[in-house]
Amino acid sequence: MRRTDLSRPSFYVYFRDRHSLVLRVVEHLGSELFTMSDRWLKGTDEGPELARSALDGIVAVYVEHGPVMRALADAAVDDPGVETAYNALVQTFIDATARHIEEEIAAGRVLKLSAYETATALVWMMERYLTLSLGREPFTPAQTVADTLATIWNRVLYAAREGSAGR
Repeated sequence: MRRTDLSRPSFYVYFRDRHSLVLRVVEHLGSELFTMSDRWLKGTDEGPELARSALDGIVAVYVEHGPVMRALADAAVDDPGVETAYNALVQTFIDATARHIEEEIAAGRVLKLSAYETATALVWMMERYLTLSLGREPFTPAQTVADTLATIWNRVLYAAREGSAGR
């Protein structure tokens, strides 16, 4: 509050407490991330291209908000309220990813696998990698992060050949 030049009571005009602020931040960032994820989840083009587009968008969100995302992930370790909100956000991505993988399997675009377990592994791996790569200095170049994630996702889901997932 000192850095904002606002009084402490001003904070309480907008938020009941610190937890309310964190929930609002999680909600806002989750919305931005889902907007990017929908490129893959709701797209109509080929899976690898849609996945790449979604991953590029997610990386862009982390480029802009990486330190905040890292702070949320770190706070989730010590604060049960933040942990609940953060884990719920991640779980929402896992559930949406698992549903989409099931759709891709049914359409014959992805080989049969455990959609839920694969989604869990991919989403948590991505969360950690993004948090570590773009949540603190030195930052990994965004293009490197996007290329790495696209290669992993496309090889796991679409068995893409080397080089086809990158740009």
